[in-house]
Formats: sequence, C-alpha cells, structure tokens
Amino acid sequence: MATDEKMLRVPAALRARVGEIIELSDAVCASRLDAEYAVPCRRLVAKLARKRPSPIERGEARVWAAGVIYAIGQNNFLFDSSQTPHLSADKLSDLVRVPKSTMAGKAKRIRDAVRLDAPMDPEFYRAELLADHPLVWLVEVNGLIVDARMLPIELQVEAQRLGLIPNLPLGQVA
Repeated sequence: MATDEKMLRVPAALRARVGEIIELSDAVCASRLDAEYAVPCRRLVAKLARKRPSPIERGEARVWAAGVIYAIGQNNFLFDSSQTPHLSADKLSDLVRVPKSTMAGKAKRIRDAVRLDAPMDPEFYRAELLADHPLVWLVEVNGLIVDARMLPIELQVEAQRLGLIPNLPLGQVA
C-alpha cells in the first residue's frame, strides 16, 4: 500500500490514515463494483490528504470511505440503474454500514472540498466512461475547437503529453 500512496503524492504524515481509508474503499470496489472504481476513489482520497488542513485527519475512516465511494459514484452514475456497475445508495449504505444521510453528507463535504462538480468531472471519471466523455476531447487548434480523436495520431500523442486530453491507451484515443 505504501507504494501506491507515494504514487498518489500523499503527505508522509497521513499515509497510514490514507491507507486505512483506501483499504476500506478498495474492499467495497472489489466486492461490489469493479477494480476500475477503486482508481478514482484512491485519487480522491489522496487529493483530500493534500488539502491543508486535511479534512480526513478527523472522523471515522469508514465514513470517509463511504463518502468517497458515494461522491465517485455520483460522478460516474453509479446510482443509475441503466449503468454497469450499478448500486443503489441504500445498498451502498448497507455495505459500508454508514447511514445514507451520513454518507451523502460526507460526500457533499468532499465534493465541496475538492470542487468536484458531479457528475462528469473528468478528473474522477472511470476510464471506461472517459472515452465517451463529450468535453474532455475538445482542444483548440488554430482558433477552432476540434475533437482531438479526429486529429492525426502524432498530434494526439502530443496533446496527451501536454495533458490536454486524457492519458488513455492510444487504441482508445484514435
């Protein structure tokens, strides 16, 4: 776990706390969602850890993990029954053993802290959905807004390098 936390640029003083929260969220993602859900959850926990002062220093790790999953779920349409994976807020509440109102309140606090404009904030989007996100692929070329996926592969690679478009495998971009 320590290697993952360093990759997420977590302050040393909060690594144990981050590890505790991530362990809880990873377990829910592995058992009821999918491995891909764990990635934005980890990024969100790390971002919260980098806040000064960090809000995750206080409170139950289980409640923070529930709030993180709920916030990421809102951003990725987890509660929409037409999506896969899907999980209702009530079911998530039962899984994490945190009342739904507490979980939703913590998710609101999290969204406010990191300015997560759910749904569809690309920073915390699952890669599967990111490929179809309508806005993340738009770039300006010579004053015109174009879909980067329509550009020659060399320009797509450069746009990825500059952080203008998501860093997905090239087979998904082109």
